[in-house]
Amino acid sequence: MTNARRSTALGYALLAPSLFAVVAFLLLPIMVVVWLSLHRWDLLGPIEYVGLDNWRSVLTDRVFGNSLLVTLAFVAIVVPTQTVLGLLAAWMLTRGLPGSGVFRTVYVLPWICAPLAIAVLWRWILAPTDGALSALLGQRIEWLTDPGLALPVVSAVVVWTNVGYVALFFVAGILAIPAEVYAAASTDGATAWRRFRHITLPMLRPTMSFVLITGIVSAAQVFDTVYALTRGGPRGHTDLVAMRIYAEAFGSATIGRAAVMAVLLFVILVGVTVVQHLYFRRRISYDLA
Repeated sequence: MTNARRSTALGYALLAPSLFAVVAFLLLPIMVVVWLSLHRWDLLGPIEYVGLDNWRSVLTDRVFGNSLLVTLAFVAIVVPTQTVLGLLAAWMLTRGLPGSGVFRTVYVLPWICAPLAIAVLWRWILAPTDGALSALLGQRIEWLTDPGLALPVVSAVVVWTNVGYVALFFVAGILAIPAEVYAAASTDGATAWRRFRHITLPMLRPTMSFVLITGIVSAAQVFDTVYALTRGGPRGHTDLVAMRIYAEAFGSATIGRAAVMAVLLFVILVGVTVVQHLYFRRRISYDLA
């Protein structure tokens, strides 16, 4: 065996564990879900092939349409808010202020905790009668059962959980920008705002791309927090797609419809990711000249 063939064989051997994981835990589950979307199954009885009936049922379902709109609104609230707050927190953490190292750890603590435990804690804080927030304000407020408040409140909890995680990536991105670039800009008389706008933000585009893509994918799949706080209510105002998939699969035992919803969510997220990648690919530059 020649050296080239040995190198190729060694490369495939080293890739084999990762390729097995991708096939077993990514490609195979996707294929199974697509297959289930063409069948009717209630988890107990026999599996029955129904063709595109599940697809027609889901695509004409107003409840699922509402879940898509709620998810869109949820993502539109969460992703920009946690990105802006994370960038602001990162900027403050890189100023060399006293205690910055401690705050880097404190900010990320909510993210490393179990989402369900965090949601239970916030459910106690937001309780309308004996909750800490209502007691502090001195009045009863239905934070989680008021249709006008439920989605913003759930969004705020998710933002509070993720903002430290987002800030860590921005901290790494800001620290990677050469100090000489800022020094040259200061010498030319650039103000702090102009340095932030014309140096920091452009140089953070790779980080911004990653944060936005992962933020959208993560927000569109939130389930634990919504389940613990509102169970999709009131009146479907927090009925995210992930919550609707759970309700269809384990509440109504309509696995085929739940599979269709999962496939649609997957296709939408892949489409959004591709569009974002194409947008940022043309605007990312590593040239410091």
